[in-house]
Amino acid sequence: MLGPEGEPLARRYYSQKTERDLDADEMVRGFEYERGRYVVITDEELERLGPEKSRDIDLTRFVPEDSIPPIYFERGYFLTPDEGSEKAYKLLAETMDKNGQAGIATFVMRGKEYLVSIFSDHGILRAETMRFADELRSPGELDLPKKKNVPAATVSKFERLISNKSKSQLPRTRLHDDRTDRLLKLVKRKQAKRANVVEVASEEREEGKVIDMVEVLKRSLVGKKK
Repeated sequence: MLGPEGEPLARRYYSQKTERDLDADEMVRGFEYERGRYVVITDEELERLGPEKSRDIDLTRFVPEDSIPPIYFERGYFLTPDEGSEKAYKLLAETMDKNGQAGIATFVMRGKEYLVSIFSDHGILRAETMRFADELRSPGELDLPKKKNVPAATVSKFERLISNKSKSQLPRTRLHDDRTDRLLKLVKRKQAKRANVVEVASEEREEGKVIDMVEVLKRSLVGKKK
């Protein structure tokens, strides 16, 4: 987001009571236990509740791959072996691949502990961070229509329709983001025409230009001496 002159914008916290911006040391965290009522939690208390810092993935159990509903998956990562653990990595990946099993583990990233499921795809391990059970909505919370009896002829019609549209596997071409392509093409066109292109000089860039200019002058003076 930019201002009307192309200048970068900064996000600030504003107090509706005092009608002024707040500095970081004036803000506290609160847990809303009922509407309009909060328990204040300090940063020190949060740090004490946080997990121990570790680069390890704590693998605790194995389950069949198809026993984990995809609705729990949030974000995927590739896992690579640490130096000296290549053989163990390969052995684990091959064994999981052969038995069709996934590992359940925890790991810490940016001060937060994540629950992950680990899969082996042709000898390469990948991890899917998982949502916790209380983060999922229940269908009972939704205002879904009640089930109705559908005529057999209608079911057969839809079965034929689905069969005609079915493929043995998902084509990778269907996973292409066309909107991003169109956006990048638009950016390149406008950049080439210098249309709506803004450049804001920051203090760091201005300092860099001064330093570069001094270096140019130095080289120029040395050349004249020679």
